[in-house]
Amino acid sequence: MQKTELKIRLLGDPGLRKKAHRILDITAQHRAILSQMAELMYKRSGVGLAAPQVGIDEQMIVVDIGEGLYKLINPRIIKRQGKQIIPEGCLSIPGITINVKRAKKIFLMAQDEYGKPLEIEAEDLLACVFQHEIDHLRGILIVDYASFFERLSLKKKIEEIKNKAKAKAETKEVISYNNQKKEGVF
Repeated sequence: MQKTELKIRLLGDPGLRKKAHRILDITAQHRAILSQMAELMYKRSGVGLAAPQVGIDEQMIVVDIGEGLYKLINPRIIKRQGKQIIPEGCLSIPGITINVKRAKKIFLMAQDEYGKPLEIEAEDLLACVFQHEIDHLRGILIVDYASFFERLSLKKKIEEIKNKAKAKAETKEVISYNNQKKEGVF
């Protein structure tokens, strides 16, 4: 299997706004991508990364807040409790932090990289990061949570990021590894 370097897509890249596809058949290729995503997340000092952020339109995320690595496929939140507001950053929107209101505690279901069903209970920062990454799978970004005044104050910086992404996106396409389209970069 040939390894291709994954690159983080920036705000303005149309792939970040697309809904990711559910994975029906988990393969060695998915496991390899999850490992590469984790490597990139650590390299960029992130705590989470979703497949759409690297141009892959499938439901995969990696998360590590310093308590161990999660590699999840088809994650979905089944219950939310409480509220918290935490300033969030995003590898796809460098240099911008937004205060986002999220559930303080969540229960989620997913599959591990081998297809084993998982049920996870998460609180505080871990709950926040899972919600952030699952938002990416639905095409939702932290800027969507910004207040009117936050958007005004960040407008120039957001435009700079979008222009940078536009230049990069003109030569790239979203990679699909779902069951209909098996070709790819590996």
